[in-house]
Amino acid sequence: MTTEVNTDQFGKLRQLLWPIHRTELRKFIPMLLMYALIVFNYSMLKTAKDALVVTADNSGAEVIPFIKLWAILPMAIGFTFLFTRLSNKFNREKVFYVMTGIFLGFFALFAFVLYPFREYLHPNELANTLENTLPTWLAGAKWIISVFRNWSFTLFYVMSELWGTMIMTVLFWGFANEVSSVKVAKRFYSILGVGANLATVGAGYFAIFISQTLPKLAMFQGGDHWRRSIELTIIVVLISGVASVGIYYWMNRNVFKSCPHGFQENGEPILKKKKEKMTLRKSFSTLAKSKYLLCIAVLVIAFNVGLTMVEIVWKDQLKDLYPNPSDYHAYYSKVMVWIGIFSTITALCFTGNVIRKFGWTVSALVTPAVLFATGILFFSFILFQDGALGSMALIFGTTPLALGIFFGSMQNVLSRTCKFTFFDATKEMSFIPLDPETKLKGKAAIDGVGSRLGKSGGSAVHSLLIFTLGSVSLSTPIIGGILLIVVIGWMMAVKNLGVLFGIKTQETDVTSEQALPKVETQAV
Repeated sequence: MTTEVNTDQFGKLRQLLWPIHRTELRKFIPMLLMYALIVFNYSMLKTAKDALVVTADNSGAEVIPFIKLWAILPMAIGFTFLFTRLSNKFNREKVFYVMTGIFLGFFALFAFVLYPFREYLHPNELANTLENTLPTWLAGAKWIISVFRNWSFTLFYVMSELWGTMIMTVLFWGFANEVSSVKVAKRFYSILGVGANLATVGAGYFAIFISQTLPKLAMFQGGDHWRRSIELTIIVVLISGVASVGIYYWMNRNVFKSCPHGFQENGEPILKKKKEKMTLRKSFSTLAKSKYLLCIAVLVIAFNVGLTMVEIVWKDQLKDLYPNPSDYHAYYSKVMVWIGIFSTITALCFTGNVIRKFGWTVSALVTPAVLFATGILFFSFILFQDGALGSMALIFGTTPLALGIFFGSMQNVLSRTCKFTFFDATKEMSFIPLDPETKLKGKAAIDGVGSRLGKSGGSAVHSLLIFTLGSVSLSTPIIGGILLIVVIGWMMAVKNLGVLFGIKTQETDVTSEQALPKVETQAV
């Protein structure tokens, strides 16, 4: 019988920095590298997509909520449907290869076909005609036309966002949850976060290099530098993506070959059983019938609504300071570097220890508390920068716009830090006590569509306000009030889920103890 070794006993330094046994390295190190590569791509694509869309001709941060509502949400539903269909026909491994291949194939197409020929492919004349016929009271509709005008940029934005949803969240974390128990996750997931955060730092520095350093080199001077930056970014993404597929292939051939269906809580391999067909309707039906899954869904939706509310306001100001795409890309990349640095420190020193010492509920409350506190600071300065708070800019020898962007950047860094450490770790842990069928269906519905519903919900509010008021800046006071309501509901859902998580974990532990023989363990 294969039993799960008790690995909770470590020295203080080992517990803090590396609570992993030597016998687990063959499983853990490839997972760490695979996740780091996927997050590296996510970070590279994130900075590129925003710089591409926000600084495009006849565009701005105002187009982002329209893209998230009218393009990303339908595509997310479509990809979730595709995922469920593929899962019914193929095993987990083949589904990963197909889904990853679709994304990497598109990025190659964009870099070497769509972007170079954008002037021929984008319907600028038709868009100009439509924009000139708009009545005055529909001035906000020009941003919808901008989504259509730059359709290849819109599609790149969508696929970059869905890389994080489908590849990183649904596929990788679905795989990680399948091969980990709650006890193992408490040790593994914080260290996985460290690897991901270091990858974010690397992605940020690389993006800064291609945006600022590369143009200064003699061999790269002249011509369309931004096009070369896009092409180089995509080449690196393709190499990283293929490497992650190779690691996944190796793991399935060498680590999980004897247990392709994952492990039970007690360490026993899950035996193959008749595969129940999974449909999108069944996934949402499972979600609707489970209070536990509904609480997880509220967490995911609330986080994405709250972050979208703040980010769009910040990106709108960022374009005013950096209208050039290379400058915008470079600044955003610096923010990503700081996110990676703060996240690495947090994951190493706080996340795992807070989860083990204070439990799931306290750890899950960290993210909404930080988002609320930093959001209040950012919105307070934006709304009152023409008054007493604006005089702070003179003290620091800068402009109110630059200082406002600094506060927005700080909010983004701290919120994303909590997302990549506390939020991701606690959310993924909450899936582990569920049975395999509920876990698969619930995760597909929550991560595949629920996260997009959150971003689309925030975008819908922004879209309505922009449509009626004409710009992001005019809608900022209303956005601040909505953020407060969202965070309160988020915290209530965390407390309810914390109670249910404790009950399910105790039930799982009792089942595992009954199935395991008494085994003496020693600290390592």
